[in-house]
Amino acid sequence: MPPRPGFLARPHHLAPEERVHESVRPLELYFDLVFVLGFTQCTALMVARPTWDGIGHGVLVLAVLWWAWVGYSWLTSVIEPEEGVVRLALIAAMAGLLVVALCVPGAFDDDGRTFAIAYGVVRAVHIGLFVLASRGGPGLRRSVVTHAATTAAAVILLFGASFATDWGQEAVWVLAILVDWIGPAVLGIDGWRLVPAHFTERYNLVIILALGESIVALGAGAERELTAGVLVAAVLGVSVASALWWIYFDVVSLGNARRLRAATVGRTQNALARDSYSYLHFPMVAGIVLAALGMEETLAHHDEALDGPHAAALLGGIALYLLGHVDLRLRSAHSINPQRLALAVVLVALVPAATQVSALVTLAAVNVPLWVLIALETRRYGDSRYRLRHGLDIPLPGTADPATDGAARNGASTDEGAADQPADAPATDIDATIAPGDR
Repeated sequence: MPPRPGFLARPHHLAPEERVHESVRPLELYFDLVFVLGFTQCTALMVARPTWDGIGHGVLVLAVLWWAWVGYSWLTSVIEPEEGVVRLALIAAMAGLLVVALCVPGAFDDDGRTFAIAYGVVRAVHIGLFVLASRGGPGLRRSVVTHAATTAAAVILLFGASFATDWGQEAVWVLAILVDWIGPAVLGIDGWRLVPAHFTERYNLVIILALGESIVALGAGAERELTAGVLVAAVLGVSVASALWWIYFDVVSLGNARRLRAATVGRTQNALARDSYSYLHFPMVAGIVLAALGMEETLAHHDEALDGPHAAALLGGIALYLLGHVDLRLRSAHSINPQRLALAVVLVALVPAATQVSALVTLAAVNVPLWVLIALETRRYGDSRYRLRHGLDIPLPGTADPATDGAARNGASTDEGAADQPADAPATDIDATIAPGDR
């Protein structure tokens, strides 16, 4: 692959290099470990304050951390993370992120100012590296400048929030998140670039990291006498986490990765990446973290009923995760998954009932519809599911057909509507046997 404008064909010293590897590099995995601590700290914040306010604070902090991670996922899809100055800068950003994570439990109290300053440093490193990466690329440079403006505004708002209290502080946090998140949607993303295979793998891994936090939460909840009830709750908790893994990685991650690869390079591909991954993977991650909170409480008090906040965290978190899948399908394939939507609604409706029975019964009951859903979908998709999982040619709604797949990935001219083919396009074998958004 020839270097794009702004990159040296033979980089010298510490100059950044254009990304050419599709696989995630070891430094990126190392970098993400700090975000694991951030996820854990969000759970710790909610555990320390097991109220509706505490859960709300945890979700707000998670949204701020998520957008920082999203920024670096786009950055390292443009430049090689392990070459030149980028390696040193990412290690420096890790130090800043560690300070941010340590401040999470007190982000709405005494550590709010330190949180905002450290977060500003992390985002400044990100913008600085993007400025270096955009040299000679006017489209990317314009996008970086507008992104820098919304980032700076968000960081200033977070710093200002540390001087406010109660509802005022929370309102400023919400405003900061809106400014940061809405920027790419309002100001455009035409100049951004990405390597689709690398980009999708990063988001697959962050789902794994979030699921890992649920396992850590189970361990934290089991830090007491290992009675039969605790062991049963632990096994049921792993079963829930495994079901959430299956629902995403069996076919959904594969189908959406293929759609992104097939989308026309430029605005179409960037918009699909922004919406399907940067935006719509957040409710999945947030749902997993909330469910982890509920599972930790279940292990700690398995023979007691969950209170309202913890019941909402467990059942509502899983529902939020499923709704993220529904939204993802709606965006990428322009249709709705009725089974997952119905299950999400049922789980939310069962929150009051979960406060009336033991936490162990609730956790056992949650397992049943999740695994029934998996069994029904696996049987329904049959051969088409097998073909997709083994890389065989199956035209997916929302992608170009296999004949034009390579052309689309290389930015060549294809049918203008191929990348966003509507769900009511002419039926194919895959249409008849597998739901468009569940691949």
